[in-house]
Formats: sequence, structure tokens, C-alpha cells
Amino acid sequence: MPNDSPVPEPNFEALRAELARLRHDRGWSYDQLAARSGVGRATLVSMESGKPRRNPQKPASRGSIESWYRVARAFDVPLGELLRPLYTEI
Repeated sequence: MPNDSPVPEPNFEALRAELARLRHDRGWSYDQLAARSGVGRATLVSMESGKPRRNPQKPASRGSIESWYRVARAFDVPLGELLRPLYTEI
């Protein structure tokens, strides 16, 4: 189905890659990021991998704004900076 919206689609692949980069740059496991952010490990895995948490028939979590806020705070980066990759052209 073509997207006729004047607003481009957000680039969640780029956002997931940024989350992975930040986590790897710090040498943090999912468990460490979960402890620092207060976001559940399974949610973090889903946010970063783009794969569903439990049921493969359901879409993966893209994360709530609260989850992304908590992750940004854990990384000590502004939320807008963390979400900037969403604007990357697909």
C-alpha cells in the first residue's frame, strides 16, 4: 500500500541501529541497560532487534515514549538526539 502522506515514514531501522551502537559503545549488556534505565530486558531486546517479545504473530515493540526517554537518560543523551535517526531517509 503506497503512503500518500506528506510526512515521510520514520526510520526505525536507523533508530534500532543507534540504540545498538550506544549500548555496544558502552559495553553494556541488555541486563545492564535494563538496570540503568528501568526498562525491561525483553522490551529492550524488542526495541533494538525489531523482533516481537513473545508472540511472533504480533509486531515488535517500537517502544513507548517513556521507554525511549528512560533509555536516553541512561545513556545521558538528550531524547531528541537519541531519536534523531528516525529522520534519516529510508
